[in-house]
Amino acid sequence: MMKTQAIETFFATLQAANPHPKSELEYSSNFELLAAVLLSAQATDVGVNKATRPLFSVANTPEKMLDLGLEALEGYIKTIGLYRTKAKNLLATCEILVHQHGGDVPHDRAALEALPGVGRKTANVILNVAFGEPTMAVDTHVFRVSNRTGLAPGKTPLAVETKLLKRIPAPYMQHAHHWLILHGRYVCKASSPKCGECAVNSVCGFKLKQSPKRT
Repeated sequence: MMKTQAIETFFATLQAANPHPKSELEYSSNFELLAAVLLSAQATDVGVNKATRPLFSVANTPEKMLDLGLEALEGYIKTIGLYRTKAKNLLATCEILVHQHGGDVPHDRAALEALPGVGRKTANVILNVAFGEPTMAVDTHVFRVSNRTGLAPGKTPLAVETKLLKRIPAPYMQHAHHWLILHGRYVCKASSPKCGECAVNSVCGFKLKQSPKRT
C-alpha cells in the first residue's frame, strides 16, 4: 500500500500538471450535469456529449425534458448504450425534480440516490462537481488506479471509496476524483498502461511498471 508521503507526492504531481481538472462531460447547469452523468453509465463521455449537445439545446430543464416526451428523448440519445432504459429513468427523475424539488437538483445524498437511475457513484459526482463536496465517485478508472498503484486497494468500489476518503490529504480532495479518472483514462490504462510516460511512476506500486513499453 502506498505510504503517506508517497500519496502526497502522487497528488502534488497530478495537481502541478493539471491544477483545475474538469469533467469531460459537457454541461452548463446542475441539471445538465445530472442528466449527462445518468446517461454516461457504460458509455463514453465523447458519445454522451455528441447526444446531449442537440438534446440540451431544446431541453435543458426538467420541465422541458418532460415536455419533450419519451419518444423524442429516445431519438436524441439512441446512440448511447441502454438508451431506452436511460430515457425512462431520466424522465422519471425529471418528474421527481419538478414535483418534489421545485425543478432543482437536490444537494442531498439520500434525495439524489432516490432518483431513478442514480446510484451512489452518480450521487457522488453531483455532490462533488455541482456542490463542491469532498466526495469520491469510484468508476472503473478510479477503481483500477487505486488498486494498481497501491493508493487505496479494495475489492469493491465502496471499499476503495472509503479508503480514498481516509487516505487522500484534504487539500487534494476537491479535485482528486477528476485527477484519478483522467490518469486512468489516458495514462494508467486497463490493458496497456503508459508506465514509461507516467509522472507518478516513482511512487507507484505497480509491479510491472518497469516492463518494456508496448507498441
